[in-house]
Amino acid sequence: MANTIIYQEEWAIKLQERLDAPENWKEICKVEYTNDRVLHNPYSTDATVQSGTRGSAYTHQDVTFTDDSITINQFKILPQLIDRADLAQSTYAKQMELAAAQGTLLNEAIETAMLASHASWTNFDNASIGGSAGNITVSATNIDDIIRGLKREIREANGQKLANRRGIFIVWRAADFEILEAFVQANGFSTADNALKDGTVAGFKYMGVDHYVSNSHAAGHLFAGIKDTFHLGIVKETYGQVIIDNEPATGSGAVSGIGIVSRVDYAFKAWNNTKPVLFDVLVA
Repeated sequence: MANTIIYQEEWAIKLQERLDAPENWKEICKVEYTNDRVLHNPYSTDATVQSGTRGSAYTHQDVTFTDDSITINQFKILPQLIDRADLAQSTYAKQMELAAAQGTLLNEAIETAMLASHASWTNFDNASIGGSAGNITVSATNIDDIIRGLKREIREANGQKLANRRGIFIVWRAADFEILEAFVQANGFSTADNALKDGTVAGFKYMGVDHYVSNSHAAGHLFAGIKDTFHLGIVKETYGQVIIDNEPATGSGAVSGIGIVSRVDYAFKAWNNTKPVLFDVLVA
């Protein structure tokens, strides 16, 4: 008998398997799966330590909290239509392949959205590594300066203890990662030997920093900072779920087919107190 059935449960499982695969944004962001519409992260300003002598009066300082919040009100959606004849001629394996592809595309959409959020980070440009103001042209002569400069900026923002606990990251472009690989192979001893023997892979640690690569950057921008600091809220009820529409309606009327829709509802947020340790690295 011809296959005219969508394996909805298996499709959702395969989709979820692909969504669960390692991704840069999962390594970098603080990911919160929630059904809350609004995420809150209130903060207070630091008090001032007072000096005094025995018998002298002191002054109480008011503690004031400011709410910092983000509303999860945007989504990425992937609606696909399978004609009934194509469905009849498709195999179970083909359907699982399509489900996996949906997961991959949604993950890539989240990564693109993350890297497009550069306006919410702290600028880091050529002046940050001792040059004149402007975008950095990444090269073999300055790629180590970029890494050191980012670590210095984190220390100056009083983020060293947080960095020690969570780690530091940089997401490079492919061409930058190639320069980094050449630099690693040319410098050091055991590190250089290992890089020459095995090459480098995304996520490797060098100079105390975890290095990743992506093809989804906004032009002229890299992302760097302390891990688990850039907050990503994802609605758990819709993430990895599949909706099946029979004979879905279009602007021209109903279509003889099966509509398969998956989506992710999300929001990114650089909180007030962590923005100083998240960097928009401006590059040429």
